[in-house]
Amino acid sequence: MSQGLFELRKDAITGWWVATMVDRTFERERFALPAAQVNDRGDCFNCRIPPGDGIRVRTLKDFAFSVAGTEEEARAREGQVAQVTIADARAAGAWSTVVAPPGEHRPLHSVGSAVIEGLLQRSRDQIVLAREADRTQHLQVVQNWGAQAGARTNHLCFDLYDLPQIPHRIAEELGGAARFLIREGECPYCRLVREEVRRPDHLLYEDDHAVAFAPYASRSPFEVWVVPRQHDADFARASDRDIAATGEALRQVLGRLGASLDNPPYNLVLHTAPLKEQVDATYHWHWEIHPRLREIAGLELGTGLPVNPVSPEDAVEELRNGVASDGPPEHPRR
Repeated sequence: MSQGLFELRKDAITGWWVATMVDRTFERERFALPAAQVNDRGDCFNCRIPPGDGIRVRTLKDFAFSVAGTEEEARAREGQVAQVTIADARAAGAWSTVVAPPGEHRPLHSVGSAVIEGLLQRSRDQIVLAREADRTQHLQVVQNWGAQAGARTNHLCFDLYDLPQIPHRIAEELGGAARFLIREGECPYCRLVREEVRRPDHLLYEDDHAVAFAPYASRSPFEVWVVPRQHDADFARASDRDIAATGEALRQVLGRLGASLDNPPYNLVLHTAPLKEQVDATYHWHWEIHPRLREIAGLELGTGLPVNPVSPEDAVEELRNGVASDGPPEHPRR
């Protein structure tokens, strides 16, 4: 991208706008940021709770969300929650975590395929259980890596939030994808998979089952999406083959990010169908990687407009030129 180019880009699915504001030639030093350790005082709870040697699921808080609604409703209930039943308190959901084996404090791309696939499989299984429990609306799966990304532990883990509402971002994607299907006659994510593999300035990795690319309207520097080629709205239905392909794509992308940007902090977020909505024709599950490389500035706070100081084209060029220590290929797989 040309130096000094300020460009508004539109997300074809949600219709949201992003400001790509590149004020100088890309310089790696401005964005290389090692993930900071969390001060756990030498005691990692996830290494010992729950007991066991493999991948485990730890419930941090059941009925984690108290649905207060408006401020007036919250004030009316103040001081009464302890004296009422869970149902009357309108508490719902849960916060749990899928934890890697004890002592596993390495980044995701460094632990090997078996652990990556195990974390993904357990996350998939937890979505199935949440749907069967029929208590909430959406199970959100995230990985926070590094203190700058909101991590509360140095242990490799995926956090699961069983939410009593469909998150705003997911709702916008659901609506946008449905409108796109009506207008264009196909799933927008299926079209992205087909078109992005033809764009070397956006494509980072591909194999027979998954594609990883920097979206045209990237909201954050070095944002990357991992999207399966086969259409399916629900990650809970992902096969073991799908899990293996997703795990390999994540390993490749995060390995490149680590090599190029000194193992930066990031948020890895699953976008999948809500627990109670029938969106099979319109939605398409995928994972989003958002490195946390900068602070939010006034324009974003004042307008809600995401501002990205690194164009996705520059980001892909940097990541493709980097060489990860654990061996991602020099160029996208063909």
